[in-house]
Amino acid sequence: MLRLSYISTEKQNSEAVFINGDLKVDYVQGCAYLDGDELHLTPIEYKLLCLLSRNVGKVLTHTYLTQHIWGRSWDNDIASLRVFMATLRKKLEIHPNSYQYIQTHIGVGYRMLRVEE
Repeated sequence: MLRLSYISTEKQNSEAVFINGDLKVDYVQGCAYLDGDELHLTPIEYKLLCLLSRNVGKVLTHTYLTQHIWGRSWDNDIASLRVFMATLRKKLEIHPNSYQYIQTHIGVGYRMLRVEE
């Protein structure tokens, strides 16, 4: 279950919403939007999107991601992670000419790319 808290300071409010190209993640509301339309994400997909967006540009290892999602890192968790990443990508990169938001680093992990408009 996601715990969201209200953010009080102006600096934190500017960080309450992440925008990257057509993607918008509203951490306070617990919602994500693509091109203005709300994305229908599973709780795990939303957690992955939040982890990636809060660390945009950084490669997050399989171990880091699985520990933050499931609290452990086993081989079968990495296989599950790949499935969830594939479904998340399908929801973010819906058209052939869509932005590529998530980059795979084979054998290492994943990174959210900063999209240039």
